[in-house]
Amino acid sequence: MSGTSIDAVDAVLVSFSGSIEIIESHSLPISAHLKNTILSLCSPGDNEIDRSGKLDRELGLLFSRCVIGLCKKANIDTEDIEAIGSHGQTIRHTPCGQHPFTLQISDPNTIAEVTGITTVADFRRRDIAAGGQGAPLVPAFHEAIFKSKDNNRVIVNVGGMANITLLSQSKSTPVIGYDTGPGNVLLDYWINNKKALDFDNNGEWASSGKVCPPLLKNLLNEPYLQLPPPKSTGRELFNADWLNQHLTSFSGISDADIQCTIAELTAQTIANSIKQCDSKLGTNTVDEVFICGGGAKNDYLRKRIQDLLPEKTVTTTIQLGLEPDLVEATAFAWLAYRTINHLNGSLASVTGAKGDRVLGGIYLAR
Repeated sequence: MSGTSIDAVDAVLVSFSGSIEIIESHSLPISAHLKNTILSLCSPGDNEIDRSGKLDRELGLLFSRCVIGLCKKANIDTEDIEAIGSHGQTIRHTPCGQHPFTLQISDPNTIAEVTGITTVADFRRRDIAAGGQGAPLVPAFHEAIFKSKDNNRVIVNVGGMANITLLSQSKSTPVIGYDTGPGNVLLDYWINNKKALDFDNNGEWASSGKVCPPLLKNLLNEPYLQLPPPKSTGRELFNADWLNQHLTSFSGISDADIQCTIAELTAQTIANSIKQCDSKLGTNTVDEVFICGGGAKNDYLRKRIQDLLPEKTVTTTIQLGLEPDLVEATAFAWLAYRTINHLNGSLASVTGAKGDRVLGGIYLAR
């Protein structure tokens, strides 16, 4: 898995013998040069076909190295691996319009050839073909491992973008999931731009500033945030240009105050979406909120979400037995398992597709 934050390739070795067991994990950092190459393809530009073709192969080799490194770390032969589930790197996600599409690259042919392991990839486009958003796909996995018979839960993934999954204790309430808006993407951009740091450690810089209410109101006026689900978004909307456009109307705000306001945007859009989940549950409300993804490490952001949801318990998925950093990679191992066994991996109630679908293409081992 390589997500919207584009900081590393994460891999997990998972066993599905009756229950889900995490055997080992491994991560390969993405260099600043490679990250910039990826980012250059996240918006229209010159010579895109040639650049994306070369990057597709380069990422295929990088993903292969990560898999081989994982197997060595676990002391397991690659021949003992049933399949790889490769999400790939999203470079474009346009789920609306006359011809909606989504594109993730990291050539699965290369991965299967180099590793000698059957590879399942291209998970999102079948859901798009069935009229869905193609995202988020992880809610089906959340339902499989995090659903409770006793409590209403929301799982919040805070990666580059943030998304939520509503898991009702009632079997009659369908799973709901969608992208709430920006997660870390704007926070990472702003601190990198002003301090040359990759991320705001524990939200320390954001916590040193103050929220600027007029700027926050301006950011919250983004039309996407008012749309009902199903919906999904990405860097095509929430990016440096989007933020800088909003900042042109404001002056005299310190850099730290802008970082604090961006953090508040992420916290409020997540909290507001969870409050909307309460209305879906009738007389009940959400009892527990579990955060995963890189944002789970941001103490300030977690505190702000808890402050905005005082009657709910806000913690991380480690309380459910799965490290926050490993949830998404484990989800795509699970999706590969579903595909190999001809089982659906999507939820139409989440993506808005015509029905649940078996996802992905299978690229056989040598």
